Amino acid sequence: MNPSLSSLKPYPFERLRGLLAHSQPNPQHALIGLQIGEPRHPAPAFIEQALVKHMKGLGTYPLTVGIPELRQAIAQWLMRRFKLPDESIHPETMVLPVNGTREALFSFVQAVIDRSKPAAVLMPNPFYQIYEGAALLAGAELVFLNTTAATQYLPDLERVSAETWKRCQILFLCSPGNPTGAVMSLDYFKRALELADQYDFVIASDECYSEIYLDENAPPPGLIQAAIASGRSDLSRCMAFYSLSKRSSVPGLRSGFVAGDPKIIKPFLLYRTYHGCAMPPPTQQASLLAWNDEAHVIENRTLYQAKFAAMLPILQPVMDISTPAAGFYLWPQVGDDERFTRELYEQASVMVLPGSYLSRNSAEGDPGKGYVRLSLTVSIDECRQAAERIRSFIESR
Repeated sequence: MNPSLSSLKPYPFERLRGLLAHSQPNPQHALIGLQIGEPRHPAPAFIEQALVKHMKGLGTYPLTVGIPELRQAIAQWLMRRFKLPDESIHPETMVLPVNGTREALFSFVQAVIDRSKPAAVLMPNPFYQIYEGAALLAGAELVFLNTTAATQYLPDLERVSAETWKRCQILFLCSPGNPTGAVMSLDYFKRALELADQYDFVIASDECYSEIYLDENAPPPGLIQAAIASGRSDLSRCMAFYSLSKRSSVPGLRSGFVAGDPKIIKPFLLYRTYHGCAMPPPTQQASLLAWNDEAHVIENRTLYQAKFAAMLPILQPVMDISTPAAGFYLWPQVGDDERFTRELYEQASVMVLPGSYLSRNSAEGDPGKGYVRLSLTVSIDECRQAAERIRSFIESR
């Protein structure tokens, strides 16, 4: 077996099951689960209908590169969403459909890392655990960039040493951030691109929460937008990852795309051809329609906005908590995060995720320790009930 498999850490939800293994929820309340970032809004009917309509496509092998119509729809969406110049995104060379960002993020690292020289992968801390697992299995060094209130919950790029940058082959960015909801500015992305040029590394920007934001007048910017705004029309050193899971509330569809530097897309496509991860034809047809429609996205986003509006007035008197810029998480500080999680489960039948399960200890401490992540994926009524129970639980302590 690959010896690197032994270095993989348990997934956060496996650790949560262990934490609660000997506990029972309060039988006076129905259990409300705020622990997992799984969208639960009803899938748009037109997506379901498209899957059924195109089932005959299962009789043919799909191409890894995807059908031209899907790549064109993705390119058009990018240009509309980020107000990019016409024809700035070339669907033949700058876009690849993928089976959700999870598999794409993992396989991307395997394709990019050059094992013949020192290879470091830099990532925010806390982080999506796929970044870590992908880097470990590619034989790379992990470098964690703590995101705290002091850094506005963004990686502090200026504190990274020149020696570390010289080893860097991939810099992972996540905006909007998981779990904090912090959004990177165009200037932040541009600075990251300057460093990529200076030290010769690739930026992998995970933007799967880009369409879940609280201010309709302030959609989060993205890496590709920053690249083109800075005159980088070839998108050199850029790879951005997007998904329909959060945007369209279809996590089971396993559909997304990567877009960026054609010089990276081409060998990544070669890797993926051997990897055997072509998107099924019915999924491609449904995805094409999803990227072409914004009405269901606005409706989806409005539901999350309503959930924040329902929860925050209840929680703010007992928690130092505010509305994030984007995403569908709350990230409050609670003291002992494991104890808080276990006792909240036992006394109030509400499940949350300890922040330390999403982070790693570093020389500067563990930035997730003492926090919990609350995922606002349940119904508005359940969000309200959960907030009331959390408040009562805190007041009783």
